[in-house]
Amino acid sequence: MSVILEVSGLNAFYKVRQPGKGKKQRRQVLYDISFQMEEGEILGLVGESGCGKSTLARTILSMVPDYQGKIECADEHPQMIFQDPYGSLNPSMKIGTILQEPLRNILKLPLEERQIRAAEMLKKVGLEEKYAAHYPSQLSGGQRQRVCIAASLMLHPGLLIADEPVSALDVTIQAQVLRLLLELKREMGLSILFISHDLRVVYQLCDHVMIMKDGRIVEQGETDEVYFSPRHEYTRRLLSAAGILETNEED
Repeated sequence: MSVILEVSGLNAFYKVRQPGKGKKQRRQVLYDISFQMEEGEILGLVGESGCGKSTLARTILSMVPDYQGKIECADEHPQMIFQDPYGSLNPSMKIGTILQEPLRNILKLPLEERQIRAAEMLKKVGLEEKYAAHYPSQLSGGQRQRVCIAASLMLHPGLLIADEPVSALDVTIQAQVLRLLLELKREMGLSILFISHDLRVVYQLCDHVMIMKDGRIVEQGETDEVYFSPRHEYTRRLLSAAGILETNEED
């Protein structure tokens, strides 16, 4: 299989304002991260809140400019699905217009073709064409997340980064959205970097998994191997807290 994403020796930095000081200070948030993804793979990224998962995703998508190391992506237009399906949609724009934006701005397609493609994508994510005339506020949370998925796929990316895409949804809708992602992955040949704090969801979905702590990848490998033969103490603690791994005297 071909490699769609390779990250080597990645360090990333933010500018943060220190209390009582005028100037912003440069603070490192990612440390020496290296991994690769193959085409068609779902790679899970797991860690507690604030560990750097979203920063890694944003750095891969060139949204964090201050970094060192190498990021090589074979996909020209990698896309992201964000955690908040309402906050990531422009509330003043109708769904059809939102879906057409990348087709207008990047591909420069005429209106009629944009409308056809938007309607086709709505159908692909399980929504009727009529929703193109709705505003985000007129949709349920699950419907809005389907729209977010549709928007991320309008340019037919090879790489999709899903940042906690079901954490804001109830359990029933979570299962529906996860099934949709798997269907789209098979149908469109997607590679997905799936970011989550939910170890059970990651186990169901992902081929490989990386465990992140304090801006570092502390363990990575095939999902079964990491879950049932973890090498790092932090991984064992996470799995134990989730009720997946039973601790024993040897640990």
